[in-house]
Amino acid sequence: MNSGRAGTGRRVDPADIERMIPFELLLDRIAADRRSDWIAIRRYLHAHPEPSGEEIRTTQLIAERLVSLGIAPKIPERGVGVIAELKIGSPTADAPIIAIRADIDALRMHDRKSTEYASGCPGVAHACGHDAHTTVVLAAAELLTTLSSRLPESDVPSAHLRFIFQAAEETAQGANWMVEDGALHGVTAILGLHVDPTIPAGKVGIRYGVLTAQVDEVLIEVHGKGGHAARPQHTSDPIGTAAMLVSALYQSVPRRADSLTPMVFSVGSIHGGSASNVIPDLVEIAGTLRSTDRKTRDSVLSSIRQICMGIAAATGNTIDVTYGSPLGSVINDVTVMSAIEAAATQILGGENIVLIDRPSMGGEDFAVYVDHVRGAQFRLGCAGPEGDWPLLHSPVFDVDESAIPLGARIMARSALLLAMIGPESSSCQ
Repeated sequence: MNSGRAGTGRRVDPADIERMIPFELLLDRIAADRRSDWIAIRRYLHAHPEPSGEEIRTTQLIAERLVSLGIAPKIPERGVGVIAELKIGSPTADAPIIAIRADIDALRMHDRKSTEYASGCPGVAHACGHDAHTTVVLAAAELLTTLSSRLPESDVPSAHLRFIFQAAEETAQGANWMVEDGALHGVTAILGLHVDPTIPAGKVGIRYGVLTAQVDEVLIEVHGKGGHAARPQHTSDPIGTAAMLVSALYQSVPRRADSLTPMVFSVGSIHGGSASNVIPDLVEIAGTLRSTDRKTRDSVLSSIRQICMGIAAATGNTIDVTYGSPLGSVINDVTVMSAIEAAATQILGGENIVLIDRPSMGGEDFAVYVDHVRGAQFRLGCAGPEGDWPLLHSPVFDVDESAIPLGARIMARSALLLAMIGPESSSCQ
């Protein structure tokens, strides 16, 4: 497991950045030349989304694209996702392996945009920007492979890189699959990104330390005695108990945590009964807890169980609580994050670096990778200049595509900088 969490490592020295000057202009020139082709790839992906675990066509497109760049792709046995190696220059046998990760899946929801590249798959949409993430990492791979053919041998930086195109991020399964498939074997550091519609295109958001929330799925079943809706006195009314329970949880859970510590509990699903005149004997409730520190998480989960026990005793029902799909926080490493900040500052200028002051309460399974190796994820601004830009998971979500070449340049430079300075971290074996 990674022992280098927030507060460890070192910031990139300006001298490290100066060493990149021979090839930085070439990266920028290639990005400018290839911009329209990269946007075309993103639009194709956007129009052909595939949900978590079913990204067969997306996987094949990525593999074909990598082959065209001279990079040999490996598709895991599940048939979704791609792992690919690239060595440029003359890296030593013990050179740090820098991984660059993109998530490739779409959401099960309708795309209601009227653009020509809107989803052609009813009920599936790239409403979280994973099509842009995939394109950015493919573009970064192209930038890095092109260096060897466009620069004198003496000017080519040495780096051992690994590209991870991960399926099933939305279901928080894919990162674990990739780790099981050896994607982190020998990796020293990993880079990731997420588009951010609250930040204008042309700007980048960075944060050291905790970036995203811990996520716990909370599943509750209220079991009792059902009966005729006209005679509730002959039942234990699981529906009424469920309503009482949700109200009690909403009132009590926030009072069990320090108000200065970010935490939110929300119910997203309640199912019970099938007829208006029948009180059912079972109601199912599904919710999610988001927290940013272990102590708060453990305290709140314990409180939820206690509240359920109390409501059960008061109503004569049985209430079962199950916690599932736990996901940790993304905690950005100092060294890796500072490499991203240095690269972004080079490209965009310091005035376009947004310091994110609070963690997001969203979850992200990039957290699985940083539980094993040093890593960091940055926010790539994707909002256009006009009006209120649609937020993530909106049925009309889109990205300002000028962000794509910027993201690719930041990824490529960050990876090379980390390869040159050698992050102070043990690799995942």
